[in-house]
Amino acid sequence: MENDPQPPAPNAPEAPDKEKMDQIRKRRIQALMTGAPTPKAEGEKAGASSSSSPATDSTPTNESTQTPSKKIQISKAAPSPRPADNLNPFTKLGAQARAATMPTTLSTVSTSDTSASTLKRKRAELDSQTNPRPSRASTVPVADETIEQWENRTLGNIFRITLDPQQKTEGSHKLIFLPNLRQELIEDKAPVLLTKERLDSALLEAASTISNNKSILDYLLPCWKRVVKALKGLRGYAGAKDVVLKEAKRLCMSNCIFAVEMPELYGRIPNAATDSLTPYLLFEGGEEMGICPDFLTELVSRFEEDESVKQIITRAVSGISLQLSNMTMNDNYKPHVNALKGLCQFKPIATAIAMDPLFQMATSAPGIEKHTILGPFFRISPLQPEVTKEYFAGPKTMDRRHINTSQEALRLTLQSHQRDLLDIINQLVRASPEAKNQTLQWFAYVVNSNHKRRAMRPDATQLSTDGFLMNVTVVLDGLCEPFMDTMFSKVDRIDVEYLRRKPRVDIKEETKLNADQTASDEYYDVEVSGTSNFISEVFFLTLAAHHYGSEATNSMLKTLDKDIKYLTGKVAELEAERPKFANSPMNMARFEEQLRRFNEVLDKSMSLKFAIEGVLFDKVMQAKSLMFMRVVTVWLLRVATTSNYTPDKTIQLPLPDEQPDAFRYLPEYVLEDIVGNFNFVFRYIPDVMISAVGDELIALCITFLTNSDYIKNPYLKAKLVSLLFNGTWPVYHRTKGVLGDSLIGLKFANDHLLHALMKFYIEVESTGAHTQFYDKFNIRYEIFQVIKCIWTNDVYKQRLTQESRTNTDFFLRFVNLLLNDVTYVLDEALTKFPKIHDLQQELRNPLANLTPDQRTAKEEELASAESQAQSYMQLTNETVSMMKLFTKTLSASFTMPEIVDRVAAMLNYTLDTLVGPKSANLKVDDPKKYAFQPKTLLCEFFDIYLNLGVSESFVQAVARDGRSYKPENFDAAIRIITRYSLRSGEEIAEFEKLKERFRIAKLDDEQEDQDMGEPPEEFMDPLMATLMTDPVMLPVSRQIMDRSTIRSHLLSDPNDPYSRAPLRIEDVIPQPELQARIEQWRAETRAAARAARLQATGSTVMETTAMETTDE
Repeated sequence: MENDPQPPAPNAPEAPDKEKMDQIRKRRIQALMTGAPTPKAEGEKAGASSSSSPATDSTPTNESTQTPSKKIQISKAAPSPRPADNLNPFTKLGAQARAATMPTTLSTVSTSDTSASTLKRKRAELDSQTNPRPSRASTVPVADETIEQWENRTLGNIFRITLDPQQKTEGSHKLIFLPNLRQELIEDKAPVLLTKERLDSALLEAASTISNNKSILDYLLPCWKRVVKALKGLRGYAGAKDVVLKEAKRLCMSNCIFAVEMPELYGRIPNAATDSLTPYLLFEGGEEMGICPDFLTELVSRFEEDESVKQIITRAVSGISLQLSNMTMNDNYKPHVNALKGLCQFKPIATAIAMDPLFQMATSAPGIEKHTILGPFFRISPLQPEVTKEYFAGPKTMDRRHINTSQEALRLTLQSHQRDLLDIINQLVRASPEAKNQTLQWFAYVVNSNHKRRAMRPDATQLSTDGFLMNVTVVLDGLCEPFMDTMFSKVDRIDVEYLRRKPRVDIKEETKLNADQTASDEYYDVEVSGTSNFISEVFFLTLAAHHYGSEATNSMLKTLDKDIKYLTGKVAELEAERPKFANSPMNMARFEEQLRRFNEVLDKSMSLKFAIEGVLFDKVMQAKSLMFMRVVTVWLLRVATTSNYTPDKTIQLPLPDEQPDAFRYLPEYVLEDIVGNFNFVFRYIPDVMISAVGDELIALCITFLTNSDYIKNPYLKAKLVSLLFNGTWPVYHRTKGVLGDSLIGLKFANDHLLHALMKFYIEVESTGAHTQFYDKFNIRYEIFQVIKCIWTNDVYKQRLTQESRTNTDFFLRFVNLLLNDVTYVLDEALTKFPKIHDLQQELRNPLANLTPDQRTAKEEELASAESQAQSYMQLTNETVSMMKLFTKTLSASFTMPEIVDRVAAMLNYTLDTLVGPKSANLKVDDPKKYAFQPKTLLCEFFDIYLNLGVSESFVQAVARDGRSYKPENFDAAIRIITRYSLRSGEEIAEFEKLKERFRIAKLDDEQEDQDMGEPPEEFMDPLMATLMTDPVMLPVSRQIMDRSTIRSHLLSDPNDPYSRAPLRIEDVIPQPELQARIEQWRAETRAAARAARLQATGSTVMETTAMETTDE
């Protein structure tokens, strides 16, 4: 055909025009109404749309032995002589696939044929396509055939039809005898041969013999494959043959369309089960009953002329989708996916599918999965309950290896399915602008219908499933791949104004980064002109999909862990109560039923957890997700800084006080997706991060911790700290984690990280939540870990010194809060140990005579105390360790007048607790269980004393502490440290000297108190009851107090202690006259006391001399 130089005959078009189609339909309907061929006037045209045939008489001739009727019966063929062991293997595969996907067997035989002959004939037909055989009835050599003989033989072979009542088979294939057409030809005195002009009538008669419970396509589709094969087999000049075969191809396709669209033409009652392409699309194109690409190409060519052809395709796709909606990943879902994937390769078909009303016809989030065309395809997932139950049956007894194997198997299956889904979506968005628009609209419908997925208590029955949304997220990540390069070369194509152009993504009700609902509504009510590009569309859809999809599933994993822990405890409690019901069968039955229900829920939760881990721990998927989040990070920093930032550029900090509106009104989940995704990967699969992290992540954390006012939600800012903390957690050979080395060596981090961490350390003192008091300790614990990681770089020590000198108030607030934390957590931890000690002793005592209920209550009380002690002790260790680091680097800052007394008091109190008389109560069973190591803690405080001992003001403050300063405590500390060789001899000798300085300072302080006596009331600080040295007046309350006292107060409370009015240290009013009077009084009192001592000393000497003289 391809080599034929002659063009096709003009009377053999590839497809009939609309007028001819109407003629065909009218003629066939008329024929069906009369029940017999319609008589025609002599010379009247009849037959196919492109052919004519003489009028026929209803009276049979002698050459016809059968009476024409509406339904033509086909003679039975003799059994096939082919042995069963020579069957084509592809026939077996086709039969197996059909059994799984079709309700009834599709066949090409008449209603009188048995199933055995059906199978044999199909096998023979398939074999004949592979190995065509010459007609046994033909006596004319092929080389001597006329074109009319070739046409008769070829059409008979292709359509398995005959006009010879004696020829029942062709080779091993049964033929359909056409008595009506034979009678027509005889009456018209035409040769009794099959011709292209009479082929339409022949096909109508042949197809009318097919039983109503079978599809005509069973007969026509193999014919289509044979005619296509014949066309491709033509060689050399074959103009006449080419015309015949093309006409045969055209009529075969037309009858396929009529078989689906107008089954009445064949005397059939319409039946949705048989009048559809759906079952045939589920076969591979090369199979006998499969629909090949040539068939689809021909269908597409008729789209413009006949709108019903599109409906045939879309109805078939809807049928495939409907079948798939009742399947799971355990079922044979692959043929359905392959069918849609194959159809979407044809752009007109893809467009027709996307424009079908069913493409996004649903009224709820669960309905999207079941009732839209794409929904069932995205619904297939390992997270479907039937799949989790199948792969993780008996989860409590599964070992880790078995779990990992099952997860890997599911992961590989899911990866393949998600690749297919991405291929389908890529074909849809590339098919046409209309298809692209409809596809993006479907994704928007999905995310907009699932806003409540991130609610505190989401109702799963009103939302899409985790597996469905995970597939949506992964596919959208795949759509973003073209602009996710490591150089971020296309990030400038993401237009933030997209959100102000009636976006598909609904963000109206979402919390904004730094704006309230009213301001947000006003901002987005102003529509911006212009058109958003495809990159922006997909970018914001993917962001939303991550928020409602993968991030929600991440959160679900944490919830499942809590549920499993609770259920495991309940099952254990129930098992412990089993003996109580041993003597009551009725109660035992109720007990067993209750236990069964708990175990059932526990098994379901564990299976789901393992399945979710299998999906979320997919390194390939997470690597793509992280790459998308890197793009989001760079884009977000560009919006916040109004610059063209990329990781190779430096952000100037701090940012301007005036925040860009485009940033303020962004949905909060833009930043939440970033930190949530990175934190999850850091925690569970950190090895993915090694090759997927860049400097932009560090820049993001430092920028928004430094300019924390850019973000309203304190917990979202806290997640930035968690991101740095998780990034410094050891991973394999990286002892400082994935981010540690960058935090140490990156100049941007060296310049800004320490200040950012200290600033946020201060801010979390008040988060505004009812849990803020406890939240701050968790956040500060992570800050300590990050600082410990970076402290090896001396640059950070220099930054700390610089902060203390240039930003004194800021640094003092930091140190003051550090002292508050140390004091609180240390006191809470150490006071729990005496309680634990007493409870352990009581529970061990056999003479305690505790009832079972009392013992249970004591055990619960002990467990609570142990849990609290462990938490507080971990915080204590980190806080003390941080204080040790800072005091070694910057001892002068911890001995400023505002805080030195508090530092000394805290150290003395802790030392008394560790080595004083109360230390005996700290002895508990297995102290390491609570992270309590008394010797290590004592050494930490030993070092802090030495670090601060260089300051004389600290020595004096230690000695002034009248509550906890006890010289014997220092002796006990030295004794313990020496006994266990916890420090070097030089350090112990240094501590001995320091102890002596404390003793001397104590004597001096006592002498000072004795000398000063009772100062005048106006010279005393009203809060501390100490002699003022630098009196100041508070501007609102007009109270006078010492500068160090009010400064210390303002470190933790920015208000006037009397009037509660806002107050800054710069606002206080110095009192130089009062200060001079105090200094004068002090000097005079000290001089008088000294003179009195000298006089008393002189009198004592004179008395001693007189006594000695008297004795002599």
